[in-house]
Amino acid sequence: MKLKFIIVSGLAIAMASCGGDKAKKEAPAAQQEETKVETEKVDPMLNKGVGTITSVTLGEIDQALASEGETIFKAKCTACHKITKKFVGPALKGVTQRRSPEWIMNMALNPELMIKEDPIAQQLLIEYNGAPMANQNITEPEARALLEYFRTKN
Repeated sequence: MKLKFIIVSGLAIAMASCGGDKAKKEAPAAQQEETKVETEKVDPMLNKGVGTITSVTLGEIDQALASEGETIFKAKCTACHKITKKFVGPALKGVTQRRSPEWIMNMALNPELMIKEDPIAQQLLIEYNGAPMANQNITEPEARALLEYFRTKN
């Protein structure tokens, strides 16, 4: 009985101490609104993101490259991403219609830099509860293969 009282008391104290001050609670909402305004100024299809990829030329879908991208996706991305539903990260079906090829590749190559400097990546971080995209050490050829795979998922 005494142990039960101690546990309940400890939980009550812990919950009460989680309140914090109002300024701390308001900061994320203010930050979210500021980032949302910045994001609205940027046409997502013109935003190339931040990184080494500045231009991607697309032609017809290369099925062999898309197949390689699917293998990479299954090995490195499925812990957080699904094609048709939100998970830890956004659903990737139609991503090539929402983001430029350069943005997609830059995000795969260096998510930390993108989150630090790109307003769309910052908004996604907020939208997905502050869970940053993990850096999977994707190479440029792997990022291009992933892009080709995503092109097949529209």
